[in-house]
Amino acid sequence: MTTENEVKLIALDMDGTLLTGEHDITERTKIAIEQALGKGTHVVLSTGRGFQTCYPCAEELKLQSYLITANGGQIWTMEKELLDQHLLKTELIEKMYNLGTQVGVNMWMISTSGVFRAEAPDDFYEYEWLKFGCESTDKQKLDIMVQELSHYEELELTNSLPTNVEVNPKGVSKAKALHFLCDKIGITMNEVMAVGDSLNDIKMIQEAGIGVAMGNAQEAIKKVADHTTDTNNNDGVAKAIEQFAL
Repeated sequence: MTTENEVKLIALDMDGTLLTGEHDITERTKIAIEQALGKGTHVVLSTGRGFQTCYPCAEELKLQSYLITANGGQIWTMEKELLDQHLLKTELIEKMYNLGTQVGVNMWMISTSGVFRAEAPDDFYEYEWLKFGCESTDKQKLDIMVQELSHYEELELTNSLPTNVEVNPKGVSKAKALHFLCDKIGITMNEVMAVGDSLNDIKMIQEAGIGVAMGNAQEAIKKVADHTTDTNNNDGVAKAIEQFAL
């Protein structure tokens, strides 16, 4: 890992990172992002969210290049062109939904056409699936989910909060998606700064030239990061951009 290289791409997680607890972006953060864009730096949202709930945020920030959504399940351009996609097998989504129902966790599932929250489609096979998520404040329930799901070798398990579990196809991650974009843009991962707070950010923080954990990040993330910035409610992203990219 090196900090000598100029940062040419900034990858930002959304929830718990770019967004405050109120789901806003602070003024200082908007200004820092605008300044980075003014320098010709790529600023990329790299989120567990689906495209529909992440695009408005990218528009608000006037981002110009790419979006990594569903933890790397899809990569988009700001012109809404889909560049890359990794689908979960429909029978696996159905199994996970049934398991979650038995265990009693709250669930959401991201399909290519939208998100199902706390409900299932009439026919799972009418959709293409990108991601499964479940949440519970009962740690025992989450442990059961992780234990059961880890039997499936074709699944990649992470989280975006300590109270949830997120599932993508094996090998899919925000880091993998960033490698894809680096190749496309013609830069290396050493020229990337990645900022995040949860397990779905851990690989991109490890593999980026500058890996930054939020002040509110899970402990495991702070351990692997090169730097820890302030919290999401206290301009953490702005401070990281100002320090390393401007």
